[in-house]
Amino acid sequence: MDKKWYSNGLKFECTKCGHCCTGAPGYVWITLPELYRIAEFLGIDDQEFTKRYVRRVNQRMSLIEMPNGDCVFYDNGCKIYPVRPTQCRTFPFWPEIIARRQSWEEAAQECPGMNAGRVFSETEIEKIAEDNKS
Repeated sequence: MDKKWYSNGLKFECTKCGHCCTGAPGYVWITLPELYRIAEFLGIDDQEFTKRYVRRVNQRMSLIEMPNGDCVFYDNGCKIYPVRPTQCRTFPFWPEIIARRQSWEEAAQECPGMNAGRVFSETEIEKIAEDNKS
C-alpha cells in the first residue's frame, strides 16, 4: 500500500475569511436535501428558496452568485454556515486538492486556515474527501 503524502495528517481550521466564498465565478453545487435544509434554516419554503437562490446547470443545482462572483450567502461571513453545502463543508479536503502536496500548497496560498489549527488524520481526510464525491 502506497504511503500518502499526508499520512501524518494535515492542519486546518476555518478562519471564516471568505477567500473560498468570494472572487472568481464558479459553482457551489447543492443537493435536494441541502436545498431543503438551507431553506428551513432561512425560514422560507423550498420553492421560494429555489426561485431566489438556485440556478440549474444541466441536471444539477448550484447556488447563484453575486455579480462580482461572490457566493450569494457571503456577507462578511457565511450567512448559512451551520447548514452550508457539502462542497463548502469539505473544503479544503477535496480530492483534487489532496491529490498532491503541490496542490495543497497552492490552495494554502489563498486560505489562511490551511496548515494551521488542528491536525486531521489521514483517515479523517479521506472520509471528508469521500463525502465530497457523493
